Amino acid sequence: MVGVGIGVAAEGLPAGRAGAVTVTLLIAASACWGVALSERVRDRRVVVPTLVGLGVCGAALDWLQSDGPGFVVGYMALAGLAIRAPKWIALLAGTPVVMAIAIADGHDSANPATAVLAVALGAGFLFGTSALIAFSRDAHARAEAMLAQEAALREAHEQMAAMAERSRLARELHDVLAHCLSGLALQLEGARLLAIASTADARLVGQISSARRLAQSGLLDARRALQTLRQDEIPGPARLPYLVSETASTLGIPVAFNVEGTPCSLSSGASLTVYRVVQEALTNVAKHAGHGARVEVRLSWAPDTLDVTVADHGGDGVGAGLPPGGFGLTSMAERASLHGGQLEAGPSDDGYTVHLRLPLSADELAAPAAKEN
Repeated sequence: MVGVGIGVAAEGLPAGRAGAVTVTLLIAASACWGVALSERVRDRRVVVPTLVGLGVCGAALDWLQSDGPGFVVGYMALAGLAIRAPKWIALLAGTPVVMAIAIADGHDSANPATAVLAVALGAGFLFGTSALIAFSRDAHARAEAMLAQEAALREAHEQMAAMAERSRLARELHDVLAHCLSGLALQLEGARLLAIASTADARLVGQISSARRLAQSGLLDARRALQTLRQDEIPGPARLPYLVSETASTLGIPVAFNVEGTPCSLSSGASLTVYRVVQEALTNVAKHAGHGARVEVRLSWAPDTLDVTVADHGGDGVGAGLPPGGFGLTSMAERASLHGGQLEAGPSDDGYTVHLRLPLSADELAAPAAKEN
């Protein structure tokens, strides 16, 4: 468009009103060019009429200056129609533009037929070339879409294969490990009852009881691992009521669960941290609190923090004879620090308390906890 304007100026503006009309046509053509060839404008009801208007402006410039570059504007309109409109719409809309350019070139030509033929041949060549460009562009876009779809299908197949393998592993673990631990717990319970009935040494009864509780704890951990494998689900605060009831019924420890404030959703890493801290704290109660212990698990939701407290009371402090676990207070503290939290653990007046404080990010505050549930 800058070149057309320079060419019109170099040719010299027509005198009188024709000069003002020429300037007006240049301004109108520039406006049509800016709208019709912009990628931001995609509505065909706007693009096609604007390109036709651009072509008519070019024909009018060519009429006013027969030796000027106005015909270039018309060819720009034809190229835009071929690139931006479906082929049949482009052909229909381009026909009046070609006719207008041919009339403008032939009206003062010494041989109008030759001028019209030249315009038709040039317009046809430019239109065909632009249509081929549009076809190549669309084919490239389709190829990219097919590649993206193929990648998504491949990823879905890989996920399905991984889930199938996890299910197979879960079945194998259930058959081999969970069944063995269940049988072991039953055998140990029978041995304990037999030892009591035969007035065996109290230390032997205690060792058998400890072994039975160890088998029950292992069975509980195996069930949790199997649930994670089968459901492909990261546990979080929403799973804590189930964890509490399962621990209380399996290990025979009364556990109270309380929630204060309005819960919100957490990131997967923070959710898993909360769950693992409560799980390990309950396991430590079973190991170290002794007989008669009772436990309270409390979640306190504040506007910007989550406080998790696991406190036991009233135990005699005689250990259950279970071996120490692999998670430990150090690992709990490391998990908390990864998410900007703090973990404190230590003796209380009549037991032991584990307290986790976890900051809530802006993304976590934006989603309600009901979404997670």
